[in-house]
Amino acid sequence: MFHKIKAVNALPDYRLSVQFAEGVTKIYDVKPLFVKWAPFKALEKAPELFSSVEVDTGGYGIIWNDNLDLSCDELFANGETVKTPFDGLMAFTDATQLWGLNESTLRKAIAYGKLVNGVDACKYGKQWVISTEAMKREYGQPKTGR
Repeated sequence: MFHKIKAVNALPDYRLSVQFAEGVTKIYDVKPLFVKWAPFKALEKAPELFSSVEVDTGGYGIIWNDNLDLSCDELFANGETVKTPFDGLMAFTDATQLWGLNESTLRKAIAYGKLVNGVDACKYGKQWVISTEAMKREYGQPKTGR
């Protein structure tokens, strides 16, 4: 099961803030890895390396360099879920991938009142976002990757 990563940020005390496509944010503590796996000791010795973390191509993990990476499943399973004002919100593009739909399906659902603009979904600039709750209510559980 993959939990696609949208963004990662280095925090103080060797922690990471990881935002997932399904609208969940987790805090992952990297410090236990310093003892568990020797290559991760390099992050402790080089804080600038730790700060250089980025999402790997495709969102299936994070990377620091060719020798250091973590999978999305590790981060999701062992990260601590935190509440944010954006919990449960996702971009239309993420929703359509997770549910195996076309973006036009969601736009039509709003136009026809199946999804309520301003309640279930909202447009910010050029980007539509939708609540996970509305997607589950109207389309059931995600079809892909879940």
